[in-house]
Amino acid sequence: MRARTTLAVGALGVLTAGLLAGCGDAGSSGTDAPEKGASGAGCAPVAGDKLVVLTDDKKLQNTDNVIPAVNAKAATPQLVAALDKVSAKLDTPKLIELNRAVDVDRKTPQVAAKEFADANGVTDGVEKGPGGQVTVGAGNFSESQTIAELYKIALTAAGYEVKVQTIGNRELYEPALEKGQVQVVPEYAATMAEFLNTKANGKDAQPVSSPELDKTVSALKAAGDKVGITFGQPAQAQDQNAFAVTKAFADKYQVATLSDLAAKCSGTATVLAGPPECPQRPKCQAGLVEVYDFKAGSFSSLDAGGPQTKNALKTGAASVGLVFSSDAALAAS
Repeated sequence: MRARTTLAVGALGVLTAGLLAGCGDAGSSGTDAPEKGASGAGCAPVAGDKLVVLTDDKKLQNTDNVIPAVNAKAATPQLVAALDKVSAKLDTPKLIELNRAVDVDRKTPQVAAKEFADANGVTDGVEKGPGGQVTVGAGNFSESQTIAELYKIALTAAGYEVKVQTIGNRELYEPALEKGQVQVVPEYAATMAEFLNTKANGKDAQPVSSPELDKTVSALKAAGDKVGITFGQPAQAQDQNAFAVTKAFADKYQVATLSDLAAKCSGTATVLAGPPECPQRPKCQAGLVEVYDFKAGSFSSLDAGGPQTKNALKTGAASVGLVFSSDAALAAS
């Protein structure tokens, strides 16, 4: 589905390689020795086909809500209002289903977007703008491309002549957005806030994003104002780091939240899976220890929310693994 850097993984990019920034220290794949300090029996993996995300009840992750980014000179009220129509209709379960339509059912982003727009009334009440040509940029992963197609539908209804252009990673499309070479890009609030923050203030800049959406968006808009980028309303849909288990695991051990996991499953039998960087990353294993006092018995170095981690969960090789909250594998059906 995706190839973008989440904030939890690293605040800079949007590429497949960037995904590894989500969790700890480079290492070989396989299962490491039990984590120091782990005690108790823990919770052995339970194989199953269905994955469920454990609720981040203590807000380890920052708010990476989908949000339209707009070149300030192009940001007419009608254009922004049309984009906000998309945000108003998009929550995380719907984003998961959109990703499933493209990544599993193999529909094109254009078809998936049109079906979603028709079913959810995305163009209802869209006000006509002054018109003109608009280029919507997209990242090089299907979720971004599908949201870009939704933006195209809404903007076309508002009277604009719209094309979607897949540009690549954030390092490429953000400067194009500043310069007005593209006018609109689907973005992620916390990741974009930190991208602009570190671009302006250096890679060691104090983070400006937060688990509170209002604070993240406020910081994002302040950073955007300095470079000629404005932002519409954030959607409820989030695409951020999350931790999943199989439904069979959740049912057996009666866990629904990360607090449940820490209370019931810290111990030697519990296997945490994620990318090599996970153990040291504050939004991955290190954060689970600090925020939840969760101590896995061992760590399996695989990938960042990719097929290796999901397969390890489904086959009973891992108890809990890093995924992304809008992954098609989390679809209800």
